[in-house]
Amino acid sequence: MNNVILKIRELSDKYSSYTAENLSKLVKIKSLSAQEKDVQIELKRQMEEAGFDEVKIDGLGNVIGRIGNGKKILAFDGHMDTVDFGQMENWDFDPLGGEIKDGFVHGRGTVDQEGGPAAFVTAGRILKELGFDKDMTIYFVGSVMEEDCDGLCWKYIIEEDKIKPDFVISTEPTNLNIYRGHRGRMEMHVHFYGVSSHGSAPERGKNAIYMASHAALEIEKLNERLAFDEFLGKGSLTISEIISGSPSLCAVADYARIHIDRRLTWGETKESAIAEIQELVKGMNAKVEVLDYMETAYTGLKYGMEKYYPTWKMPEDHEIVQTGVRAFKNVFDKDPIVDKWTFSTNGIMTNGVYGIPTIGFGPGNEVLAHAPNEKVLVSDLVAATAFYAAFAYELAK
Repeated sequence: MNNVILKIRELSDKYSSYTAENLSKLVKIKSLSAQEKDVQIELKRQMEEAGFDEVKIDGLGNVIGRIGNGKKILAFDGHMDTVDFGQMENWDFDPLGGEIKDGFVHGRGTVDQEGGPAAFVTAGRILKELGFDKDMTIYFVGSVMEEDCDGLCWKYIIEEDKIKPDFVISTEPTNLNIYRGHRGRMEMHVHFYGVSSHGSAPERGKNAIYMASHAALEIEKLNERLAFDEFLGKGSLTISEIISGSPSLCAVADYARIHIDRRLTWGETKESAIAEIQELVKGMNAKVEVLDYMETAYTGLKYGMEKYYPTWKMPEDHEIVQTGVRAFKNVFDKDPIVDKWTFSTNGIMTNGVYGIPTIGFGPGNEVLAHAPNEKVLVSDLVAATAFYAAFAYELAK
């Protein structure tokens, strides 16, 4: 093991309490999507304290820290927004407590997904302390609004900030494995238009609820025959909402709408997913629509995109995956597990839309994402810190 890796391991351990306490400070600040202002101010302070070369908050509210000013551009991404708490009786501790106890940091966001940023702040501190002087620019991004709209933050960073990295590491939770992709997703509405009539004579009308019900049963069957990928698994879809309307509760419903959550495996696209549903409702007075997301960020900026989040995966022999494997072996003296996420991440934008080589490595078990009693091992934070710093050195070779 070379001296740099030894020093990285030593400093990651030395700063374990620093990393855990930084995460605790972040967790104590409630930060739902589009309400991240206070947590972003704290993250910016932490980056500045760690000695980053530059730290700024962009127009959408992303915190962007920078170390170095070289040709090769590496970015670490971690979203700072969290989901809400759910039913409080399911929690054994205060979700905003940020308690450090029994080797864990406790609270909402520890796993999904502020643990990654806490670790990369420390990694940045270590890189500065070691005098990292390679021909590389490293961006550390605390991104916003991911829980509501994956990838929106990176759409803004690439298109508006004009920062397009050569490589991206997502710090979403991976249980300290290296992840190289996940299924895509999209959200669709299917609108059904019927004809109302008096409820005493339904034969005079055309019931939109019946149309939607027939379509729903066909959609249930469609789920069973969707495409399968050896690595990413099967595509899927489910109806998550149905609403209807009629002139009166004594009338035939002349409108119905279903909401479809579609998960896309390799080879499935927006166009193919739309075509499948259009085929099922052929002959009905129905319209298939892909939804849009448009919201106001905490900065006051209104920004949005279509709710289509492309499938992505990196080949296992790709440079970024193999750099990750080498960095992992250097730090941990063993081979990593190379796998995938079950959920969706900002990788849908960095790789799925823009084709930027992307992998994931993050502290915490994704099983605890969006769950009560969320907590992350301090040892995971230490391991992630060491991996991020080691990856930068490995990529610079």
